[in-house]
Amino acid sequence: MKIVVIGGTGLIGSKLVKRLEAKGHDVIAASPASGVNTVTGEGLAEVLAGAQVVVDVANSPSFEDKAVMEFFQKSGRNLLSAESAAGVNHHVALSVVGTERLQDSGYFRAKLVQENLIRDSKIPYTLVHSTQFFEFMFGIAQSGVQGDKVHLSPAMMQPILSDDVADVLAEIAVGSPSNGLKEIAGPEPIRISDAVEKYLRQIGDKREIVVDDETPYFGVVLDDKMLMPGPGVHVGRTAYSDWVKTATPPPAR
Repeated sequence: MKIVVIGGTGLIGSKLVKRLEAKGHDVIAASPASGVNTVTGEGLAEVLAGAQVVVDVANSPSFEDKAVMEFFQKSGRNLLSAESAAGVNHHVALSVVGTERLQDSGYFRAKLVQENLIRDSKIPYTLVHSTQFFEFMFGIAQSGVQGDKVHLSPAMMQPILSDDVADVLAEIAVGSPSNGLKEIAGPEPIRISDAVEKYLRQIGDKREIVVDDETPYFGVVLDDKMLMPGPGVHVGRTAYSDWVKTATPPPAR
């Protein structure tokens, strides 16, 4: 089948494209670099022609409240409209475990708007809620930097390896729409502060970690339940404690 991956050159998208191609599908990695812009609508009609499935793993280039809301509103509306016109019969979207509980954050308010646009459309869909990727630990650390220290919440999380996310998305993309939500997470619950500290020490970053219940996580003060998946979650294969032993610094930008 023809499958279009929106955000197909990013961390998850590139892994997903390889998995779907290996299964023999006609896969297009769509992004602004390939002439497909969901915010402006450029290239959507052309790339979606003949597509049975669209997987949206794109993310906003900015986390600023107004910009991220504009991105997910415009992108969602343009994409779903183009899919409807093209006769796409399965829309798969990647979102975040706990989105509905994290509405103090502009980013997560925008993600919920995106999800509601999908639910309200007439296109069969599957929403995938993932916990935080292992590879996101440096970003979490940087969000808590104050001077030469890193301030972090001790709230619980259950992070997942990006490869495990791509495996699940590849299965869902070629399956039947659920018209519902599927949660995915890694096998090990761990505190945010502990996970980030383990990662920073592994890559040789010796900045002091300050653990504080009131330190916000991207604008939200967390409790131990807000980032955690519920019953029936699909659990990935890779343990954080194994991955972090060989973790490397993020690529320089």
